[in-house]
Amino acid sequence: MTEAQPRPELSVVIVSYRCRELLLECLGTVREGADGMPVEVIVIDNASEDGTVEAVGEAFPWVRLVAAPGNIGFAAASNRGIELASGEHVLLLNPDTLTPRGSLRKAVEALEERPEVGMLGCKLVQPDGSLDHAAKRGFPTPSSALAYFTGLSRIRPRSPRLARYTAGHLSPDEPALVDAVNGAFMLVRREALAAVGPLDEDFWLYMEDLDWCYRFWEADWPVLYWPGAEVVHVKGGSATKNRSWPANRAFHRGMWLFYRKHYLPDRSPLVSALVWLGVWGKLGVSALRSLAARGGAAR
Repeated sequence: MTEAQPRPELSVVIVSYRCRELLLECLGTVREGADGMPVEVIVIDNASEDGTVEAVGEAFPWVRLVAAPGNIGFAAASNRGIELASGEHVLLLNPDTLTPRGSLRKAVEALEERPEVGMLGCKLVQPDGSLDHAAKRGFPTPSSALAYFTGLSRIRPRSPRLARYTAGHLSPDEPALVDAVNGAFMLVRREALAAVGPLDEDFWLYMEDLDWCYRFWEADWPVLYWPGAEVVHVKGGSATKNRSWPANRAFHRGMWLFYRKHYLPDRSPLVSALVWLGVWGKLGVSALRSLAARGGAAR
């Protein structure tokens, strides 16, 4: 008789899409990050068609890999992974991250030491060591989003009002309860996950992490930014700065969905109309910039 395997302390769920090399680098660091802690890794590949499935199967046979029938989006793919996860804790991890030795273990231990916390995000740094300011965030409001996208927040990066979108008033080296953490690293406890439920699949790509954090707070499961562990976030593993039209549209659609879901009932029709015009007007400007940038790169 085969002995039953112990339940893993941590289930790591990674969604991949056309980022084979970054994913392989990421997977190569997960066990170091766990540092001896029982861990299972589940990869949901959104039909990358770049050899990801074969490469992962060959290099990491211990990874459970599921090939989705198409690009079903980040939220839906994450939910498929969560359904398969059996660990005491579940971590949504981007494929463009690197987890240094002990980082995952430290994060899990920090969450276990705070039974009132439902979700934990770590300190994200870019490859050059600089802070990824998206590691801690405030929920977007019309005024904070305007300050962020117009660059006003960079003039006063520590202002509670102007820099609310990136929680700039909070030190990146001090733990603090925050509105939201980044979807690149979202560690949740099983009990909180059961209370809050899966990600909202109406968000195909982008803003699903903000929505999930909002719902954690609604369910009285606070979200913690904890810089005691650093994870490298390469950024742009599945989406580049100059987004494709589908990705660009999904980003702005996600902004409007978040507003419509959480703010619309309490806002005046005039404010909501201005937000709608702002979101879709920004999409037009962003799409033209991306098109021009890609055209320039092609020359």
